[in-house]
Amino acid sequence: MTTFHRRALTEEAAEASIYQACQRLHLPTIRGQFVELAATAPRNQMSYLGFLAELLMAECDYRARKASERRIKLASFPRQKSLREFDFEANSNVDPAVIHTLATCDWVRKHLPLCLIGDSGTGKSHLLIALGTEAAMAGFKVKYTLAAKLVNELVEAADEKLLTKTIARYGRVDLLCIDELGYMELDRHGAELLFQVLTEREETNSVAIASNESFSGWTKTFTEPRLCAAIVDRLTYGGNIIETGTESYRLAQTRAQADAAPAASKAAG
Repeated sequence: MTTFHRRALTEEAAEASIYQACQRLHLPTIRGQFVELAATAPRNQMSYLGFLAELLMAECDYRARKASERRIKLASFPRQKSLREFDFEANSNVDPAVIHTLATCDWVRKHLPLCLIGDSGTGKSHLLIALGTEAAMAGFKVKYTLAAKLVNELVEAADEKLLTKTIARYGRVDLLCIDELGYMELDRHGAELLFQVLTEREETNSVAIASNESFSGWTKTFTEPRLCAAIVDRLTYGGNIIETGTESYRLAQTRAQADAAPAASKAAG
């Protein structure tokens, strides 16, 4: 067996060698932290193994964070929303315990659907984006889209003979978030195309939707009764239904701010 011996390096040469090795191996976190950690290791009585473990875990944390950021970007959320920002006190219809249970993403692992039903301003889109973000952070592939945009894309794909490929692409993501379902009437062709996407994902991947219409009102969106019933079945079977209510807390906040403004102006004067 051949043994290779390296001559002892000076501190400066060792740092340069480590820096170059990290560049070649694509280890940016270790490259950025090894000098500082090496300096503090003796004071913290850190062993060689402990020192190496700290560096490697820092690199793993960095890569996990960057991967999470990439998944969130690929989800195409229109804006950033988090569960920390959701005002549960302003909307008593939404149970914090239920939402925080959903944030564990167990329903995504089990390929279950989620429906958020409520009027405008009640927080359903906020929750849809926030729960989708939680899923992306947990390692799932997520895609967000507006219902109308999805249907238009499917119609164009059908016209260009790309429907099968497009449906397969939407079928591959772990969680498909469809917002603003119920805001517009769909013709039979558009509704059938959307149904194909839902069928492609049934019991294999999760769908989450936000709608301003209760299920009884979905006949205004899906005008063919049997197709409407089939779509409701796909989106509710075994899943979670969250009703965010009818009172817009956004409107209530706007009114409260408007009422407070004259009082503040008077006090200032």
